[in-house]
Amino acid sequence: MGGWLLEVGKMALYMAFPVGMFHFFNQPEYFEEWVVKTRRAIFPPDSKTHREELEACMRQMQQRRDRELMRQLEESDES
Repeated sequence: MGGWLLEVGKMALYMAFPVGMFHFFNQPEYFEEWVVKTRRAIFPPDSKTHREELEACMRQMQQRRDRELMRQLEESDES
């Protein structure tokens, strides 16, 4: 057998390797650029015209839904 020194060395390696990998891969400078680039690709910054078009569409949908609800209420009142 290897003896107690080999066992201590193996245990040190078993404990140091995951801690070292965690420390290495948890450094923000290694992945900050990648995260920012990916976030911009998924969620591009809003432009003013895009935001205005989105709000106009939301208003149209709300008005259409309100008209439909009013029509349904009037039909139910007549019945």
